[in-house]
Amino acid sequence: MDAPDQHLLERLATESREFDATGKDPERNCWLAVHRHVHGVLPSEYDIRDVPEELYLAVLAERRSQD
Repeated sequence: MDAPDQHLLERLATESREFDATGKDPERNCWLAVHRHVHGVLPSEYDIRDVPEELYLAVLAERRSQD
């Protein structure tokens, strides 16, 4: 997989903050943002699909660099 572009990382890191109201857990919230980006929907209790680990870790690093 090619490295994700910086604009995408910044957008997903920002989108992950939308979930802070339900719990300020950067790992969880970045995973939710990446899941929605990749699959087009948030995960449900019965449908938790994998997300690309490289993208998830890059978004998490970007979010941490924004704090």
